[in-house]
Amino acid sequence: MLAEIITIGDEILIGQIVDTNSAWMATRLNSVGIRVKQISSVSDDADHILTALAETHKRADVILITGGLGPTKDDITKKTLAQYFNVGFKQDDGALENVRRIFARYNRPLLDVNIKQAHVPENCEVIPNNNGTAPGMWFEHEGKIYISMPGVPFEMEYMMDETVIPRLEQRFKLPKVIHRTILTVGEGESFLAERIADIEDSLPAHIKLAYLPKLGQVRLRLSGYEDAGGTLEQEIGDYYKLIVDRVKNVVVAEDDVALEKAILNQLTERGQTLSVAESCTGGYISHLFTRHPGSSAVFFGGAVSYSYELKESLLGVKNETLWQHGAVSEQTVTEMVEGALLNFKSDYAIAVTGIAGPGGGLPDKPVGTVWIGVAKCGKTVVKKFTFGSKRLQNIERTAIAALGMLNTLLQDVN
Repeated sequence: MLAEIITIGDEILIGQIVDTNSAWMATRLNSVGIRVKQISSVSDDADHILTALAETHKRADVILITGGLGPTKDDITKKTLAQYFNVGFKQDDGALENVRRIFARYNRPLLDVNIKQAHVPENCEVIPNNNGTAPGMWFEHEGKIYISMPGVPFEMEYMMDETVIPRLEQRFKLPKVIHRTILTVGEGESFLAERIADIEDSLPAHIKLAYLPKLGQVRLRLSGYEDAGGTLEQEIGDYYKLIVDRVKNVVVAEDDVALEKAILNQLTERGQTLSVAESCTGGYISHLFTRHPGSSAVFFGGAVSYSYELKESLLGVKNETLWQHGAVSEQTVTEMVEGALLNFKSDYAIAVTGIAGPGGGLPDKPVGTVWIGVAKCGKTVVKKFTFGSKRLQNIERTAIAALGMLNTLLQDVN
C-alpha cells in the first residue's frame, strides 16, 4: 500500500510557514504499514494542483491532500477537486449543521461564505471536522482513494486519528511495520558506518538500515515489514543487539527518543537531579528539558546569566575571573558550572558561555567560540568548541555538545 501526500498553499512555498503536516502524516501512516512514496507541496494554482493530482494517480494507492479548504478566495482546493473529478457540488447537511453550531457557540453571524463551506463535490463522502468549519472529503476514483483535509494542523490530526486511519485499517489488510532505533551521540555517521560495515553487509534484503544524522548525533534505524512467517521482529532484534554491542560507547538510548529525553530518563531512574547555567544559549537548553512531561522530577532549573553581574550574584563567579579571563573562558565556565552545582543543589550541572554571533567576535575569540562545562560532586569536565558564524546553529550545536558531555559524565561511575 503506497501513499502520497500533497500540501497546498503559497505560504509553504515562500517559506512563510513550515510544512509540519507532511511529517506528522507520514509518521502516522507508516505506523500502520502504509508506505509514503512521495511528498509534494504545490501552489494555490488550479493547473498546478491538477497536474500534481494526475501525476500522483499513477504512483500511489492513497493520496492525502491538506490545505486550501478555507472560506476565502485563495482557498481553491475544493473547486479544483470537483474539476479534476468532473463533478458538480452538493450541500452536506451534516457539514452545514457543524458550521452553524460553531458560529452559534461564539455568537458570531453566519455569512454566505461560511455556509458555502458545507458545499462539497458530489462524489465525495464528508469526513466530519469536530474542530473547525471545513469538512474533510473522501473520494474513490478509478481504484484510488483521495482524502482532502484542512491545512490547520490540529484539525487535520484529529481527522486522521478519528476517521482516516481507522477507515484505512478497516479497508485494507496492512502489514505490520517494525522499527528499532538506536540513538548515538559524539560520532559522525561515516565513522559509525565504518564500524558496523560488516553487520550492515549481512542484513537480508527485507531489513533496511538508515542513518539519520543531526547536529552532534546520529540515529540508526532498522526497519522492515512483517512477513507471513512472523519472524521479522526477532530478526531485527538480533541485528539490533549486534549493532548496540559494537557501538555501545556512543549509545545514549536504545529507543527513538530525543537526546535530552534520554538524559532525563537516566536521571529519573537514578533519582538524581540537574541544573543549568546558560549564557550564549539564552535558555534553549532549559527549553529542551522542560518541553517533556515529567521533567520537573529531575530538572531543577537554573540561570540565564548574560551579564557579569548575574554570573557573580547567581553563580558565584569571581569578579577577578571575569575581568582577567573574560566571560568566554575556561576559568569562567568552570566557576559557572561549579556555582550552579553548589547554589542550585543538584546532582549534576551544565554551564555554557560563548559568542553565538553574528557580532561580538575577537581575534582570539572568534564568533562560534564556546566553552562548555559539566559537573557532578567531585568531578568537573570543561571543553572548548569552535563552531561557525550562524547564531541559531551555534546555539543548537552548543546545546547538543553540552548534552553529549553530560551523557558521558553520567556513564562515569567513579
